[in-house]
Amino acid sequence: MKLWGGRFSKPTDKSVEQFTSSLLLDRRLYREDIEGSLAHAKMLGAAGLMTAEEVDAICSALMDIMREIAGDEFDFDIGDEDIHMAIERALIDKVGPLGGKLHTARSRNDQVAMDMRLHLKRAIKDIAGALVELEKVLLALAEANRETVLPGYTHLQRAQPVFLAHHLLAYMAMFRRDGRRLRHCYEETDAMPLGSAALAGTALAIDRAMVAKELGFSKISENSMDAVSDRDWLLQFLSAAATIMVHLSRLAEELVVWSSAEFGFIELDDSYTTGSSIMPQKKNPDVAELIRGKSGRVFGDLTAMLTVLKGLPLTYNRDLQEDKTFMFDAIDTLAGCLPAMAGMLAGAKVDKGRMAAAAGGGFAVATDFADYLVTKGVPFRTAHETVGKLVKWCLDEGKTEPDLTLADLQKFDSRFKDDALKLVDPITSAASRNSAGGTGNESIAAQIEKAKGQIAEYEKWLGRG
Repeated sequence: MKLWGGRFSKPTDKSVEQFTSSLLLDRRLYREDIEGSLAHAKMLGAAGLMTAEEVDAICSALMDIMREIAGDEFDFDIGDEDIHMAIERALIDKVGPLGGKLHTARSRNDQVAMDMRLHLKRAIKDIAGALVELEKVLLALAEANRETVLPGYTHLQRAQPVFLAHHLLAYMAMFRRDGRRLRHCYEETDAMPLGSAALAGTALAIDRAMVAKELGFSKISENSMDAVSDRDWLLQFLSAAATIMVHLSRLAEELVVWSSAEFGFIELDDSYTTGSSIMPQKKNPDVAELIRGKSGRVFGDLTAMLTVLKGLPLTYNRDLQEDKTFMFDAIDTLAGCLPAMAGMLAGAKVDKGRMAAAAGGGFAVATDFADYLVTKGVPFRTAHETVGKLVKWCLDEGKTEPDLTLADLQKFDSRFKDDALKLVDPITSAASRNSAGGTGNESIAAQIEKAKGQIAEYEKWLGRG
């Protein structure tokens, strides 16, 4: 008989048991569920709702169940519906009717919310740690490539020379924002809902603050109806996870492009690539492609969770059983993609010569010529038009930037002098852009130092510093 079966005169149809059961999925929450039960039992004892002997017996049995599940010795039964009922049934098997006292002043509604919040808090810290490790790899690559010049692109067309360090630090900026979002998600998740019961709270004299402290929550939920139906904290995590995947996918796309023969900017390590079953010469960037592809999974998790929530009246509805699918999938996808990206980047070889050659072509220094005229008092729009005509003339004449002479420049504006010929050097161009946040040497140095400080502060939050 079901633990809730007193009101029913017929057993649950087997097909309904299969359809409604979440046990195969939420058994993953066993640790959090038992930890919550241990804290709840201690609180019931402190509140005089159980004796000390009863609390000891229940806690001892729960620890036995924890060891059995961890050791793959626990007998799961699909008829138990979910991990909460499976553990409670096992508890009653071990201690008899006393086990039924544990459910005093709580419901599966607040129980599952607590389990998921506790699980997600831990997952956020793990994901944040993996994100920091990726940032360290990016930072090391940036420091090693402060003077490696390559084209910066807009519309995938060569635009202006930049240093590779600057390009990598752009992703650092993205991932630092991701880190702040994860931290905010953690703070929003860090509210303990247990004790809200089914939806209305309880008339029994319980101490929710004691349970929160025991489980490491910084606060308790404010409203019992909201507590059992709220999944905003999960939406925020899924949104943050989706944004991380956007950034990983963009970086993965660049690695795919850069490692192609057409670009040849980098070579990915053999250990992070695969071959072809028919073409012996192939070296495919499959890890980068899979990261790019897996972004769609997490986008789907966010969209699906939004869709589940959009029509739900207060309070708990069984639709919310689906939430664990999305949470676990996003957690697992990030847990795989972040280390994979870090490893792939760490082993990548940069072809500095190929990057420099690309940076020196395509008139990427055209803006430098326009800026030069601006320093001579020419309005920028006039300078822009003048240099545009210069570029068109070069294209018509088959000339490249290194071919230009002072006489060529002065055909378009007499204010060009000998020093303007130095502008054709892409390294000089990149190094000169020291406006705050720019690609110049001084700016890059400042960005690197700031990133180091941000990582150190974040690691302190993670408990590493």
